[in-house]
Amino acid sequence: MSRPVSANPRPAPPPWWRSNGFLLGLLAAVGLAFLFPAPGARGGVLQPDLVNNGGIALILFLQGLSLALEKIKRGAGNWRLHTLIQAYTFVVFPLAGLALNALTAGLWPGEPDAIRQGFLYLCVLPSTISTSVVLTAVARGNTAGALFNAALSNILGVVATPLLVQLLMQRTGQSGPVGPLLLKITLLTLVPFAAGMLLRPRLAAWVDARKAWVTRISNTVILFIVYSAFCDSVQERIWATHGITLTLQVLGVVLGLFGAMSALVFATCRLLRLGREDLIAAYFCSVKKTLAMGVPLAVLIFGDRADLPLILLPVMFYHPVQLFLNGLLANRWARAG
Repeated sequence: MSRPVSANPRPAPPPWWRSNGFLLGLLAAVGLAFLFPAPGARGGVLQPDLVNNGGIALILFLQGLSLALEKIKRGAGNWRLHTLIQAYTFVVFPLAGLALNALTAGLWPGEPDAIRQGFLYLCVLPSTISTSVVLTAVARGNTAGALFNAALSNILGVVATPLLVQLLMQRTGQSGPVGPLLLKITLLTLVPFAAGMLLRPRLAAWVDARKAWVTRISNTVILFIVYSAFCDSVQERIWATHGITLTLQVLGVVLGLFGAMSALVFATCRLLRLGREDLIAAYFCSVKKTLAMGVPLAVLIFGDRADLPLILLPVMFYHPVQLFLNGLLANRWARAG
């Protein structure tokens, strides 16, 4: 006897290459930089300085244009949850970055400043918006609270991240002048971000209907920035100097940082006796760090340094680690809930 056919069959999952398209794009961008470094290096035919600055402004404009304030307002009342998440994003994580900076002194004798600056930078980045909310929804947590806090941390991060980078660099003796940096940050991030938010009431329906294209445009700009940054490092022969050992060491420290912060967030949530839904939102928003904003801001903060890829390396490793491990955890929570 044949089984009855379901009236509403479950749609087939997308192919693995589509689900992981951005990560594959990152690998392709790095590979192209090693094969063809000249076009994307400083002074190359692709004009990376001009394209990167314009691309940064475009990304922030699209983020402001896509930010649905009407949805964010729904989660605005849970102040205990908000305080916990923002404190971890902009206080606890930066303090952990300082501690990590001290613990890793001498670990990378060839390029200690670049790698250690990269971990400091990772620790002051805001949370992601899309994946924090998606994983919270999958795990059946407080989605409205996750959306409010992820959006809030990105709005605050446009100003807070450069300021925290300068503050932490001063503590570690690696600071530069802050005035010109803040002026550039304002012109290339705050102005387009605010313009996007102001235009959203008129363009919301048009933008929301084209979310996939907005994401593709932003991701393409990020991939170009990564490509051009690695082109400079290849031209300067940074990777020929350090090799695979450095990469594996950075990956190991990233895994340790992610595990330690995850355990600390869980312990804090238990101590505060947060309910299940708030705990899920607090966890995903507190431990995640944004690559989408992290790459453009790094270009503005650290300039055209040849060792910029080394600074970006912890962020680029943290991104797939958080996606993979938090994806497993979200599915586990969904089954348990």
